[in-house]
Amino acid sequence: MQSEIDARRTAEVAPQGLLIDGAWRQARSGATLDVFSPLDGKQLTTIADADHDDVALACASGRAAFEGGAWSRSTPAQRKKVLFRLAELIERDALDLAVLGVRDNGTEIAMALKAEPLSAASTFRYYAELIDKVYGAIAPTATDVLALVHREPIGVVAAIVPWNFPLMIGAWKIAPALAAGNSVVLKPAETASLTLLRLANLALEAGVPPGVFNVVTGRGSVTGEALALSMDVDVMAFTGSGGVGRKLLEYSARSNLKRTYLELGGKSPNIIFADAPDLDKAAKVAAYGIFRNSGQVCIAGSRLLVEASIAEEFAARVAKIAGSMKVGDPLDLSTETGAINSEAQLLKSMGFTERAQAEGAALLTGGGRLREETGGWFMAPTVLANVRAEMEVAREEVFGPVLSVIPFKDEDEAIRLANDTDFGLASAVWTADLSRAHRMVRALKAGIVHVNTYGGSDLTVPLGGVKQSGNGHDKSTFALDKFLDLKTAWIQL
Repeated sequence: MQSEIDARRTAEVAPQGLLIDGAWRQARSGATLDVFSPLDGKQLTTIADADHDDVALACASGRAAFEGGAWSRSTPAQRKKVLFRLAELIERDALDLAVLGVRDNGTEIAMALKAEPLSAASTFRYYAELIDKVYGAIAPTATDVLALVHREPIGVVAAIVPWNFPLMIGAWKIAPALAAGNSVVLKPAETASLTLLRLANLALEAGVPPGVFNVVTGRGSVTGEALALSMDVDVMAFTGSGGVGRKLLEYSARSNLKRTYLELGGKSPNIIFADAPDLDKAAKVAAYGIFRNSGQVCIAGSRLLVEASIAEEFAARVAKIAGSMKVGDPLDLSTETGAINSEAQLLKSMGFTERAQAEGAALLTGGGRLREETGGWFMAPTVLANVRAEMEVAREEVFGPVLSVIPFKDEDEAIRLANDTDFGLASAVWTADLSRAHRMVRALKAGIVHVNTYGGSDLTVPLGGVKQSGNGHDKSTFALDKFLDLKTAWIQL
C-alpha cells in the first residue's frame, strides 16, 4: 500500500469552490483562502472564502430543497438506498480521501485511513440502515381519543466541524441529519476542508438531490457566524472550542433560537490505580491515548492521574514509550505520530510546555519541535511530571502532544482531581477491583468512562459531554434525536 500512497502524495489539488444548490461556484466576492500543508508548510491549494451572501444562498437552497420535498418527503427506504450508495463511494475512494486528508491536516496515514474515510463510510451505512426502523408512538389515552406521536425532519441543519478528524466528525453530523430527511449546510474548518469538499462530490454522485447538501468554506468568524445567525437554519451542530461554542449560543439567541448542539472538547483524566491488571499495557495505552494524531483528539487522555505508590515509576514507563514513538512523515505507514495541523497550534502546544516548566513541572521527555528542516509542523511527544491540579497545563485544553502526570493518594482524591475541571467529555479508570470500577463509573463526571482501556468505542454508543464539554450526542441511535421533531396528533374519535 505504501507505493499507492506515495503515488498520490504530490497529486495536484485544484482550487476549491462552494457547493450550493447542486452546483460548484466561487464565492461571490471572488475571495479565496490559501491552504498550507502541515507536512512541509507549503501551499497546497486554495478554498473559497464565503461571506454572508454566499451563506444566505446556501441556506436558502437548503430551505427550498426541504420545502420541495424531494428528500424530506421521500420514504426512509429511498433515503436509505442513496446513503448506502454514498458509503460505497467513500469506500471506493478511501485511499484518495485518506491521502488528501493527511496532506491537509497532518494525521498519520495509518490512523487516517481507518478513522477518516472508512469510519465515515461506516457511519453513513449505520444511519442508512437505522432510518427505516424509527417509529412514532401511540399514547395510552382514553378510548375515545387516538393520540399519535410523529417523528419528523426538522428542516435545515448547519454543521460546523473541526480540523482534527473532518470526515469522521462530519459524518457523525451529516449522516443522521440526512437520514432523518433534513437538508444540510456544512462548514468545514478552514485548515481542513478538502476531504469534506470531496465528500460533497460523492454525495451528488450517490444521488443526493440538489440543495439537500451544501458546503460553504471560509473563516469561522465570517462564514460560521453567518450560518449561526441565519433565520433559515433550524439546528446547529458544532464540534470545536468552548469560546466559539459560546458565540454560537449567543447567535442562536440573536436570531431564531435555533437548537444548538455543542461538543467542546475536554481535559480528560486517565486514572491508574496500583492494582491495575497490566501496568505495561496501561502505560502503552496511556501514551497512545494522548500522542496519536499529535494529541489533537477531543477525548485525548491529557491528564494522567496515577496512584502515588507507583506514580514515579509509571510516569517513567510512559515517558519511555513516548520517547520511542516514531514522529515522522505522516504519509509513511510506519509513522506513529504525525504533524500538528498548523504552525499556530504547534506554537500554542510548545507554549503550554514552557509555561508548565516555569510553574514547576518536570519535563520527562519531549517538549520541542521536530523535523523543522522539512518546513512542517511537528512536536515531540511530551510528558510532564510534578504537575499540580491548579497549573494551567492541568486545567486548559492543550490539543497537542502534551501529557500531565498528577499523583493521587487514594480513591477519593482520584475522584476529586478527576472532576476538578470545567470539562467532562471522557475519562478512564484502570483497576482490577470490579467494585471500585463501578464506583468510579458512577462518580466520574464525564460522557464516557473507559475501564481498563482508553478509546475505541464504536457507533453503537453515544459520544457527548457534561459541564463545559457541551450538550447533545453524536453517534448511536441517540444522535437522531437532534434531527427529528416530535409532533402530536390528538384525534377525538
